[in-house]
Amino acid sequence: MKDKIGFRIFKDFERPPVELVEKFRGLPASNVGDMVNRLSCMRSELRPFNDKPLLGVALTVKAPCGDNMILHKALNMAKPGDVVVVDGEGCKDRSLAGEMMFDLAARRGIAGVIIDGAIRDTDAIANLSMPVYATAVTPQGPYKHGPGEINVPIACCGQVVFPGDIILGDADGVVVIHPEYAEELAEIAIKKHASEVQKIRDRETGDLEEINRKEEEKYDKELAELGVQYIDFYKR
Repeated sequence: MKDKIGFRIFKDFERPPVELVEKFRGLPASNVGDMVNRLSCMRSELRPFNDKPLLGVALTVKAPCGDNMILHKALNMAKPGDVVVVDGEGCKDRSLAGEMMFDLAARRGIAGVIIDGAIRDTDAIANLSMPVYATAVTPQGPYKHGPGEINVPIACCGQVVFPGDIILGDADGVVVIHPEYAEELAEIAIKKHASEVQKIRDRETGDLEEINRKEEEKYDKELAELGVQYIDFYKR
């Protein structure tokens, strides 16, 4: 029998509890990314094509450059709440999906689609109820020959994504959350977000001069500990 690696579909995978996923609802991707030492955010060329917030569980797809046959199957398999995450090899020459595919995915309750590759029909996607992220746009259509794989570990925009990972995204971008540390991460990210919200409220109602003084003292101390050198005057 011929080796089928590179052309496999794993029909299902373990999803984290809905309650765990929902703990990240409303948290900024930046706060969550900060709490994992800034190592879990997808690269900046990935951008949102509408303003819908993204949260769900990764169903992964590995697609050949410019070929969407396996993506069609993945969208059929995805369950409500899944985020279809596609390693499209960063291919910019052919779109892997457009209005027709995304519209049907949204109607099925899919939580979002992320494509490391190109899409099309961006005017329609801007008004879609489902969040869509991609790295490129082209009107050129895809091939439909295969092969490809579904529900295997993939690389997408600089991050390894496993089936069942929690995916969080907003206007800034996307962060990948592995379920094994999601409980702890949610707790510290919620505290981080609350702290930042409180700081902004304090600035609105507090003594700005005093706030600036404390900020200056804080960073002067940190710079001194790093060994900064101060020179009185710059002269060419």
